[in-house]
Amino acid sequence: MTKRVALYTRVSQDSQTTENQRRELLAVAERNGWEIVAEFSDHGISGSKGRDKRPSYNALMKAVARREIDQVATWAVDRLGRSLQDLVAFLTEVNAKGVDLYLHQQALDTSTPSGRAMFGMLSVFADFERELIRSRIKAGLARSTKRAGRPPLDPLKVKKVEKLLRSGVSIDATAKKARVGVGSVCRIKARMQNLQEAA
Repeated sequence: MTKRVALYTRVSQDSQTTENQRRELLAVAERNGWEIVAEFSDHGISGSKGRDKRPSYNALMKAVARREIDQVATWAVDRLGRSLQDLVAFLTEVNAKGVDLYLHQQALDTSTPSGRAMFGMLSVFADFERELIRSRIKAGLARSTKRAGRPPLDPLKVKKVEKLLRSGVSIDATAKKARVGVGSVCRIKARMQNLQEAA
C-alpha cells in the first residue's frame, strides 16, 4: 500500500526559502515510493510560535486529526518546534492518530522499529526536562517564601512605640524616636485600639 505523506517546511525569515528543504524531501519520497498528498509551508515564522501563529502547521495538524495522511515528513526537528517538549507533544499527537514522522536531518522514521525506539528515548528525556523545570520552580517558590514578609519587630521596640503613643506622641515623631517605620507604628497603634475596643 502506498504511503500518503504530507511535507512540512518552515523558515524563520521572509528572506529565506523552503525550496531546499522541499527538494530533499521530494527526493526521499521518490526513493521510498511515498505519495505526496499535501504540502504545508510556513514562511517567516519562528518555530517557538504556537500552533495558532503558524497557519500551515495548524492545517497540517488538522489533516493529521482527520487521518488524511499516513506520515509527516519534515527536514529537521527544529522545523516543527524549538524544544524537546514541543517535539514529544507533536509525536504523541500524531502517534495517537496512527501517523508516522520522518525527520530527514535526524534520520528519524517512526515507521521503523529503531525510529519508534528513538521516540521512546525522546519521551524519557522530555519527562526528565519537565521534572527539572518543576523542581526549579518549587525551589524558586521555597526561596521566595522564605524571603516573603517582614521580620517581626523587636519586642522592646514595640513596647517603646506603645509607651510613646500612650503619652500622646504623634505617629511620625514616635517612628523617629523608636527608629522604626511609620507603617509599623500605624500597625501597633491600630492593634492597641482594637485591644481597647475589645476590652
